[in-house]
Amino acid sequence: MDYILEMRNVSKRFGEVQALQPVNFVVARNEVVGLVGDNGAGKSTLIKIITGYHQPDTGEIYFNGKKIEHLTVAKARDLGIEPVYQERALADQQTLWRNIFMGRELVTYAGLLDVKKMRQETQKLMRESMGFTSAAVTPDSVVRTFSGGEKQGVAIVRALYFQAELIILDEPTMGLSLSETRKLLDFVREIKRAGKSCIFIDHNVFHVYTVADRIVVLDRGAVAGEFLTKDITLESLMDKMYRVAQTGSLD
Repeated sequence: MDYILEMRNVSKRFGEVQALQPVNFVVARNEVVGLVGDNGAGKSTLIKIITGYHQPDTGEIYFNGKKIEHLTVAKARDLGIEPVYQERALADQQTLWRNIFMGRELVTYAGLLDVKKMRQETQKLMRESMGFTSAAVTPDSVVRTFSGGEKQGVAIVRALYFQAELIILDEPTMGLSLSETRKLLDFVREIKRAGKSCIFIDHNVFHVYTVADRIVVLDRGAVAGEFLTKDITLESLMDKMYRVAQTGSLD
């Protein structure tokens, strides 16, 4: 199996709390992995280690087959690990093109901002990847006028444009309407069509099951089980998750 991310015996403790037991967690190239579990299961801790926000107490992390020492937020981003958080990390008062290129602006040979090029690239992304068909939406549209699902889409497309290899979606459907959620799930499928990988964290197992190739269940800081969605029904998966929540075991 060609893994883009491998975590071997990674653990994390905060004082007296063992937030993450020694965990083995992998993401294959061009795979969508659903990460599910109750509050306090360790999902956030695991993701913060992957994105370089926390340093693990034990274990090893490999990205594209290379062992990564002292992973930081900046190093994770340079590797192509791009998180999209609930807050969506967009500047509501700024235009669409400014949000797409924020922090990674295109410049001319003279070192000046290439505003024309950034607007052109944004227009292309709108047409080919974002699904904006209304003439009322332009690269100069202010992001605060977008729906929650559209904002999530902007963040995902921005990550794809800058060649993110692993996109992490943290509760992306929270607060979205049914139609917005459907559009968000289409964006997740677009990640896979682009040949990239994704970790999809969500409390709603219905959403995860719809788009994930594999689902990993965390419980009390440990991997309680993992399942290929093609080999398990949604009803069976929910039954197993309920059993884990009640007993901490699949047995």
